[in-house]
Amino acid sequence: MPGRCSPPLVGDSGGNVSDRVLVVFGTRPEAIKLAPVVEKLRPGIAVRVCVTAQHREMLDQVLRLFELVPDYDLDLMKADQDLFDVTAGALRALESVIAAERPALLIVQGDTTTTFAAALAAFYLRVPVAHVEAGLRTRDKGQPFPEEVNRRLTAQLADWHFAPTEWARDNLLREGIPEERIAVTGNTGIDALLGVVRRIEAGTVSAPLPPEIEPALDGRRLILVTGHRRESFGAGFENICRALRRIAERYRDVAIVYPVHLNPNVREPVYRYLSGVRGIYLTRPMDYLPFVALMMRAFLIVTDSGGVQEEAPSLGKPVLVMREKTERPEGVAAGVARLVGTDAERIAAGVGELLENPELYAAMARRQNPYGDGCAAERIGRIVRKVLGEKACT
Repeated sequence: MPGRCSPPLVGDSGGNVSDRVLVVFGTRPEAIKLAPVVEKLRPGIAVRVCVTAQHREMLDQVLRLFELVPDYDLDLMKADQDLFDVTAGALRALESVIAAERPALLIVQGDTTTTFAAALAAFYLRVPVAHVEAGLRTRDKGQPFPEEVNRRLTAQLADWHFAPTEWARDNLLREGIPEERIAVTGNTGIDALLGVVRRIEAGTVSAPLPPEIEPALDGRRLILVTGHRRESFGAGFENICRALRRIAERYRDVAIVYPVHLNPNVREPVYRYLSGVRGIYLTRPMDYLPFVALMMRAFLIVTDSGGVQEEAPSLGKPVLVMREKTERPEGVAAGVARLVGTDAERIAAGVGELLENPELYAAMARRQNPYGDGCAAERIGRIVRKVLGEKACT
């Protein structure tokens, strides 16, 4: 990839295209996964970074960690925003940025509303799009919501598709994406994770845990929990909380640490069911650096997060996925992750098996990551340089 001249970089408008690359993101996961790409592109390429700040607080700490200084900060975050607010606001604001920059290529990542809006704005302005982490699918447009549809729509708008795995590549081929427009690169989130782990192990960064957590981990097995999915709001989160309470009451040698998402649909049931329960420690959302340190110390991880599903195998941590479907089935196929849904019995039973069965635990704790080897951003950088070199063909 690519084996032929790319389509015109600027369409019927006749405007001039720059030699710049514009990287757009709006949330913490996007920033984590695009930071290595920006780093690998910057030698020799003029890279502009635009953030929508779809998630303000959680985005800013990642920008600091990876020393990313946005050239454009649209600051779209506002209280009680919904998908209509984010989509409309991002689309309108990005129009001005893309029109001003006229980049040779716009790069987006993953499945957020920012990703879709940026790809659509670039399409309207006839600017080509590269999609990092392309091809993930559940084939159910309601799970995850709205991410599954964001990914599908972005695939139709993108010109270049950086698939993390062969399975993701095959999904794109089935949807009619030309083979020469797809490259299997690995997942850039693994690049970011391994880089942070190296910094923690070398002592070049400090990753202090919340003061109430450190004493709780002394001599106890840590179960790290994250949960935030929209499709689990209501009964799903109540079931999750019942399961965690049951685990804490049965296993006195474990500490359950749950950084609770700021969304009130998550916080209300979590604090109602779990506040004050012995062995359960509820915290505010953690910065990425201490969260990685916590993953490194975890015995096992229970999550509905896509990124955590990808990261845990690199650390040798078994993952129980609180979803009925996942767009990342490679971990399940490799035996390092298991789907347990949001049924209280299944979650509690899954945790219990790993706590009580050393053989099962050892089988799932292999350091075998099907999602990447830490070199994805370097591969993407090489491809982008080749794509930019094709401008002479247009």
